[in-house]
Amino acid sequence: MRRAAADCIDGVLALDKPLGLTSNLALQKARRLLQARKAGHTGTLDPLATGLLPLTFGEATKFSADLLDADKEYQAQIALGVTTSTGDAEGQVLERRPVHVSREQLEAVLARFVGSQEQVPPMHSALKRDGRPLYELARAGREVVRAPRPIVISRLQLMCWDERRPAIELECSKGTYVRALAQDIGQALGCGGHLHSLRRTRVGHLRLAQATTLEELEGQELGARRDRLLAVDALLTSLPRISLDADAAVRFGHGQRVPQRGEWPRLRVYDGSNRLLGVASCSGGWLTAIRLVTDRTAPADRSGNRFARENGIEEAT
Repeated sequence: MRRAAADCIDGVLALDKPLGLTSNLALQKARRLLQARKAGHTGTLDPLATGLLPLTFGEATKFSADLLDADKEYQAQIALGVTTSTGDAEGQVLERRPVHVSREQLEAVLARFVGSQEQVPPMHSALKRDGRPLYELARAGREVVRAPRPIVISRLQLMCWDERRPAIELECSKGTYVRALAQDIGQALGCGGHLHSLRRTRVGHLRLAQATTLEELEGQELGARRDRLLAVDALLTSLPRISLDADAAVRFGHGQRVPQRGEWPRLRVYDGSNRLLGVASCSGGWLTAIRLVTDRTAPADRSGNRFARENGIEEAT
């Protein structure tokens, strides 16, 4: 997209990513449809996964990390009796084994995976080793030792019973690989298994019910497409909020500390007109800005672009 054809728009798009599309390609398609100058995402979904992919535009890109750390919810289908090279339906079949599993046996195994635990990331993942994604090493026939990482599965239950392809639903912490979980469940049942399908239904406070599809956007006028955007602070609803008077809001907006009682590691800050000013910490009687939101109604300030670069904010091109 030519820069001249793009606008500075701010907000969050809850996208229902289709099957077979990479997260980056979905982002680029949405960016073109919205004619947005600056865009990013809050974590990727594999091409074989569908569901909620929050996309950020303009000032919302400053807060993408808030959803990277958020809990997530998935619906998944496990193919029992078949192990694959990638742990999902995309890989080559390595082994087929008979399946003699009852519903009660599966539910008992699922219960064992609820709670805090350590999970070994799969080789077919975007984690990097010496600057190279693990999936590149796996495709080259190399396997490296991966250190287990702490995760939390807060809920894991059977949605639909099928001896060959049971469907499950789970809530989990960041860094959880459902593909690895499916393999571990199959191994615990003694028959092996892989992830057949995956759909993400929640990220933090955002839910799939709020999402739109690329097809829906394509069938709308530009104004209607942009009306689908959620406010910039849709990513920050888990943080406590505070409002400042006019004088304090001006000083805070210029990056100055302002007096404030209380102790918060992070909170969202607004002015008297309910406009988001940014995210701050509060300690020792002072409110200190962590990230500021550029006021589009104010005269242009080149420092906004410098702030984005210094904080590693991604701009899609």
